[in-house]
Amino acid sequence: MQKNTRPTRRHLLAAGAAAALTIGASAFLPAANAMAAPGCAVTYTTSSWTGGFTANITIKNLGDAVNGWTLGFSFPDAGQRVGQGWSATYQQSGQSVTAQSLSWNGSLAGGASTTIGLNGTWTGSNPAPTSFTLNGTVCTGATTPTTPPPTTTPPPTTPPPTTPPPTTPPPTGQTPVAINGQLRVCGVNLCNQYGRPSQLRGMSTHGLQWFAQCYNDASLDALATDWRADLLRISMYVQEGGYETNPSGFTDRVNTLVDEAGERGLYALIDFHTLTPGDPMYNLDRAKTFFAAVAARNANRTNVIYEIANEPNGVSWQTIKNYAEQVIPVIRANDPDAIVVVGTRGWSSLGVSEGGNSTEVINNPVNASNVMYAFHFYAASHKDNYRAEVERAAARLPLFVTEFGTVTYTGGGAVDAGSSTAWLDLLDRLKISYANWTYSDADEGSAAFRPGTCYGGTYAGTGVLTESGVFMRNRIRTPDNFPTS
Repeated sequence: MQKNTRPTRRHLLAAGAAAALTIGASAFLPAANAMAAPGCAVTYTTSSWTGGFTANITIKNLGDAVNGWTLGFSFPDAGQRVGQGWSATYQQSGQSVTAQSLSWNGSLAGGASTTIGLNGTWTGSNPAPTSFTLNGTVCTGATTPTTPPPTTTPPPTTPPPTTPPPTTPPPTGQTPVAINGQLRVCGVNLCNQYGRPSQLRGMSTHGLQWFAQCYNDASLDALATDWRADLLRISMYVQEGGYETNPSGFTDRVNTLVDEAGERGLYALIDFHTLTPGDPMYNLDRAKTFFAAVAARNANRTNVIYEIANEPNGVSWQTIKNYAEQVIPVIRANDPDAIVVVGTRGWSSLGVSEGGNSTEVINNPVNASNVMYAFHFYAASHKDNYRAEVERAAARLPLFVTEFGTVTYTGGGAVDAGSSTAWLDLLDRLKISYANWTYSDADEGSAAFRPGTCYGGTYAGTGVLTESGVFMRNRIRTPDNFPTS
């Protein structure tokens, strides 16, 4: 068997109260080129903290179909200002605000709704607006606006999704993808098609150039049905005999594994596995080529997540951010709805392994929607101070643990069951999704299978598993919590 030549030096290292205002049953005038019968309703829900707020606004068309709309309202207090908005184009003049539809949500059939939102600031008080207009006509009705008492919880740094969760009937399937559908970032959470926070739990492949034999029908069936996993992370190394040696061949292999995961109802996390060199800009052109190809090919799938830089190291957060803001538009051009996971400084440790912390990301987030931030840990090496930083960061950032091990940062050594349990208990409590390193038979402590397993035909059960494999299978097999209402 070809031995693992993977490098061993990894060095890894709220919400406020809510108030609702409903305004309904009024005239709804059409946009310039649309006809509409009277009728509209607007629901304004706000969460407030000291100095800031988030508002979600649902617009319901009670008349004929319209094509293009503008919502208008005025803030009651002069100190209220729109900051960051989503799902509409916002303008503010004095206390007056307009929100204009985008291309994807401008058409509203009779009875249809769309939701937009914004983060804002306030200095005096933060009452809810009491009047709205749709295409210039006032929506009137009895209202009793209330403003919740402010809290000290700051806003999430990533806005809710650019498309609202659709109204979806109860799930007809039992696989993770059948239940959750297209995932979105909402606030600091990964949310399913019902707009409810959901946690995915699964395994990462090893390098496809070394362990291709581990990923076949039998092993993937075991992951889906015996382990009852939700997620397969497809780890495609760029260097070290990986993608750069055969771009088309590795792209095809990734796409095949996306298909295999989809057939089993698993989410597929496509990992552009950069480690050495640690500067993601070194692979910028390769990343653009690769992600343009896989995003175009998988654009209509609901099970694909993109991880664009595995473990940046030795570079600033600004460099990582610049890289992300060049790669994400390439993905969005073909697959506008998918989650994108961005690596963080210090081997995706939020900077902790290089003496930093998450503040640099909180204060300077990636300028894109539907983005999450990667965190990696190895339980025997990274303990209380790393866990404390994740707890702190998770209140402000949407995190995804795209890789972790039960052993040391080298990928070897004994399983630290105590620290691994503490980590997974924390991730479960915070609903942070994760993929364990690795679903392979590598001759190292982090591997799930005993050496030589991938040259046989048996993958289910515990007889072929290492200590780490038994530990992870027991954790992943516990029932999922996928809210649907």
